Amino acid sequence: MEQIIALIVIAIPFVLTVWNIFALIQYLVMKKEKNSYKVIEVIAMCIGILYVFLYAGLRDVVFVNWDVQLRNSERHSMISPDAFLTIGTILLIAFMGYILIRFISADRQSPIVSVIGISAIYLGIGICLLWCIQTISDFFFILLPANCIIIFVKAIYILVYQKNTLLQSGITTTKYKKLSSILNKATNLPWVALILVIPLLGIIIAILLLFGQEPNSIIKAWTETADWTMSQKIAPQNIQYDEHYLCTVAAGGHRKVVKPIRTGMRHGHCVVVNRQLCIANAFEQVLEEKTPIFHKVVRAIYDSTGYPISKHIHSRYLADTIYFLMKPLEWIFLLVLYTVDVNPENRIAVQYPHTSVPN
Repeated sequence: MEQIIALIVIAIPFVLTVWNIFALIQYLVMKKEKNSYKVIEVIAMCIGILYVFLYAGLRDVVFVNWDVQLRNSERHSMISPDAFLTIGTILLIAFMGYILIRFISADRQSPIVSVIGISAIYLGIGICLLWCIQTISDFFFILLPANCIIIFVKAIYILVYQKNTLLQSGITTTKYKKLSSILNKATNLPWVALILVIPLLGIIIAILLLFGQEPNSIIKAWTETADWTMSQKIAPQNIQYDEHYLCTVAAGGHRKVVKPIRTGMRHGHCVVVNRQLCIANAFEQVLEEKTPIFHKVVRAIYDSTGYPISKHIHSRYLADTIYFLMKPLEWIFLLVLYTVDVNPENRIAVQYPHTSVPN
């Protein structure tokens, strides 16, 4: 049953993609569509946004700046978080332009309104193309922008076709007579809108400056990143922590909670080390030295129980919880160390070879 549900979830974006392509081809051939198609397009875009965030989580994409040190297989954001406002604003304006020309009938749109709407959509298409280039290495990430491009192109084509039909039937607006020679010719709308893209983008950037965005944020959004196609930054090497064991998992929680003291080497990887992890490892070392047979039994039991639990812990909050749950054992381990070892703190301190202190 779970496999069937997973298959359905995976199939939904592909089904929507096929439907969008079909709807576009259908209109190109038949020059008509059902009214419900507009609503389906909006729903498809909303579902697509949800899928991007869900898939990003599955692919260990963390929406942080390139210079933040990540863990294990995590990847940095494909868009610089500092430019989220710029990219989000442009996409919002593009969506508003889409709603404008798609849900308001062509005979009620003045030429200028139509041109502004198409220009806004052009900006959205540009962002979608940049997104596709940035994430070209991961097919699932390009499904949403590719679908948006199809939907946007279809919206422009339908508007131009409907405007042209109105012109041929003689049903046109009498406003803006000075521009009628250019704008009232439907085939001129797309290229006039393309010219308008530059001043429209300039206005958006000027407004965003008031909110702390840089003039070149639209460029830095893609270049001030790591791990992606247009990235120009080299991120710090990811810190590895062994997800097989609870104490090591706990060391990967939030810094203020688990209190990492340094980094160290474990199984050839750089890991975050906190005092709890060092105490647990020192206790196991003493156990192995004093009672090797009992240590093998304890290790076998721990391996059979700790791994199945820890392999499901992929959240810092869950790691924090494990850290607190391990506290009573930490105190017991510490008591044993101070009882049987002459220099317990020395033993604790030498667990895991030292490397540089994490920032």
